[in-house]
Amino acid sequence: MNWTAIAAIYRYEMARFFRTLLQSFVSPVLSTSLYFVVFGAAIGSRIDQVEGVDYGSFIVPGLVMLSVITQSISSASFGIYFPKFIGTVYELLSAPVNFLEIVMGYVGAAATKALFIGTVILITSTFFVDLEIRHPLAMVSFLVLTCLSFALLGFIIGIWAGNFEQLQLVPLLVVTPLIFLGGAFYSISMLPPIWQTITLFNPVVYLISGFRWAFFGMSDVPVGLSLLAICAFTTLCLCVIGWIFKTGWRIRS
Repeated sequence: MNWTAIAAIYRYEMARFFRTLLQSFVSPVLSTSLYFVVFGAAIGSRIDQVEGVDYGSFIVPGLVMLSVITQSISSASFGIYFPKFIGTVYELLSAPVNFLEIVMGYVGAAATKALFIGTVILITSTFFVDLEIRHPLAMVSFLVLTCLSFALLGFIIGIWAGNFEQLQLVPLLVVTPLIFLGGAFYSISMLPPIWQTITLFNPVVYLISGFRWAFFGMSDVPVGLSLLAICAFTTLCLCVIGWIFKTGWRIRS
């Protein structure tokens, strides 16, 4: 394992994050604060509690997941797309590093950025609502796994994208709607029975449900199933990336 190469890629990506701190960090934190104002204050004044939890507190796990997922995807996708766009990816491919080391550098940096932002948003939420974390270890586990899995997905999107418009296509038209329809701001038990069944086909439901269980001890689906779902998704992304580097799809062409 070439740890020097991994560290070099990781440091470069983290340096880019701190160079664009206003865009990468301040913007998502301010956006999430607006969610608290709109959903927590305006809507929360009309919805007292959801399954025994104050509505303002109830939406915190969903907001953290929303920020973490979108930031993981955007950081990882742009991180690998830009070297491909300017042609420096060929220097990386010709260097004595294998695909696993490349992935560890880019995905590790993207996951670190998302984890950092998610932690700050979690701290920010305590200024708006009273928050209690019943299972802190489970919360950290779900948060880290979500950062890693969606950073892997972002890496795949960055390789697939042929232009900057395609880079935003999947997050905007697929991932974000899945998050909003995945119980980020409500419990799926509030839906009619037929829609509860349909919602269970949304993979994001399992992530948000497991993460919310770590806070309040309540979930829409079994916690073990949530953990299995995110581990299966991570494994699938790793297999796809392995195939991409083996065949050179969208990299060498």
